[in-house]
Amino acid sequence: MKARTILLTLLTCFFSLTLCFASPMMGSWKLNEAKSKFSPGASKSVTVVYEAADDKVKCTIDGVDGQGKPTHNEWVGKFDGKDYPVTGDPNISSRSLKMVNDHTFEAANKKDGKVVSSGRIVIAPDGKSRTVTLHGTDATGKKTESTAVYDKE
Repeated sequence: MKARTILLTLLTCFFSLTLCFASPMMGSWKLNEAKSKFSPGASKSVTVVYEAADDKVKCTIDGVDGQGKPTHNEWVGKFDGKDYPVTGDPNISSRSLKMVNDHTFEAANKKDGKVVSSGRIVIAPDGKSRTVTLHGTDATGKKTESTAVYDKE
């Protein structure tokens, strides 16, 4: 009986990890500026990379801020809707991603527990592009809106 329980537990864990890492979100994504739309002075994520990190996912984002200076931040978490810390971004302290279905994710960025932006990430059925739509408030309290289109590298 114990062997059977252990085997079932291991299979369940393996199946869960496989679903997480088989996600079409995984891989490297490059911003397609021609198809994207940002509020004036908004920062832009130029490349986004999702990769396996033990039983979690690591997201590395490199971009430019509103003044054209390079930015870099990292997030390690799961697609479970829970908050996980963000490092390298003074405007965000945590991020949550929740898988809605195979190609859709809900996202929220927080600063000290308060949501500063939220939206959706939708991956095209062919897996070759993704669209990130975010609505939020910047550090000055101004409403922001962006639609960023990324191509899979």
